Amino acid sequence: MEAFRYRALDVAGRTVAGVLQADSPRQARAHLRAQGLLPEAVDSVRADQDAARPRGRRLSAAQLGLVTRQTATLLASGLTMEQTLDALTQEPCEPAVREVLAGVKAEVATGLAFADALRSHEGSFPEFYRALVRSGEEAGALPRILERLADHLDASRELRNQTVLALIYPMLVTVIAMAIVAALLAYVVPQVVDVYRQSRQALPWLTRVLIVASDLLRSGWPYLTAAFAGAWVVARLLLRRDAARRRWHGWLLRVPWFGRSVRMAETARFSQTLAILARGGVPLLSALDSASRSMTNLVMRGAAQSVTARVREGASLARALAETRAFSPLLVSLVESGEVSGRLAEMLERAARLEDQARERRLAIALAVLEPALILMMGVFVLLIVLAMLLPIIEINQLVR
Repeated sequence: MEAFRYRALDVAGRTVAGVLQADSPRQARAHLRAQGLLPEAVDSVRADQDAARPRGRRLSAAQLGLVTRQTATLLASGLTMEQTLDALTQEPCEPAVREVLAGVKAEVATGLAFADALRSHEGSFPEFYRALVRSGEEAGALPRILERLADHLDASRELRNQTVLALIYPMLVTVIAMAIVAALLAYVVPQVVDVYRQSRQALPWLTRVLIVASDLLRSGWPYLTAAFAGAWVVARLLLRRDAARRRWHGWLLRVPWFGRSVRMAETARFSQTLAILARGGVPLLSALDSASRSMTNLVMRGAAQSVTARVREGASLARALAETRAFSPLLVSLVESGEVSGRLAEMLERAARLEDQARERRLAIALAVLEPALILMMGVFVLLIVLAMLLPIIEINQLVR
């Protein structure tokens, strides 16, 4: 059966829309008429997704976490994957969620594995999610993997929300500061400068610099906008190449302070993913392969893949991690302790939690410094503009005396 998106009229003449399962568009229309609906449009979800990929419907982080937890619960109760997806599509949920689930169910109904069906919806199910699902299917522990994955998604969403809330004030201050400076340069400065030009007075260097900046902003803003847009497009095109992306990711890791935060985030993701798979009973080599694919930084992913290769050759996980010098000594120490005590999954979870906590502390310290720094910078810019406009007046007063 295939998923079809429909739009129809009910007996009251109101427009209703949704998704249903049928073998063909004709059968879908027959189902709608049997329900007392007059079909206006019936389109294949799969065809629409193929035509619109990768712009298809996307699930939010909250929706993905909820769907993952519901799927884990239904699978644990003994339902098959197709029955689980059918039950989820019948639940009262948002149209985007129902549409994505119906598309996945249509893929599963053709005989595809759940992980392969998710590939048709890359925008909703990221690569690390699909890697975990595939490992869970291969190990026969998909319900447990999905349950722990749902916990991980909820924790990640909470951390992301806290970060966004913490960044709102600095971003607001930055936007206001840029708007004030732009307004002064575009509207206030030109009016004052016209008075100075009429007096034919030799202007101080600070005033001349301000005049040049004002003229550049007023006459050159279309070119500046085009330059920024062009640079953005070129950067996006370059970053589609693996070699360019790898160099960019390597540079990010070398940026002071920020690189350390990126490394900590990738280490936490690697540790948490590996812990989820280890608790689900997935073999270590398969878990390492999936955990490496969950990493977004290509340099860190390469280091994780080298760890997998060394473990396959017979090295211990702690030794392989230490040899890469890409992961924190904290992770290496905890992994070594976990291997000795037989509590590897627990130590990996602890490492992920400690890395996340350390990253939160670094962010809190950075924001505590950034907020007054932004206010001070805004005050300095405004002060320079005011001085540039007042200096000629001060010089005139001195000449009069």
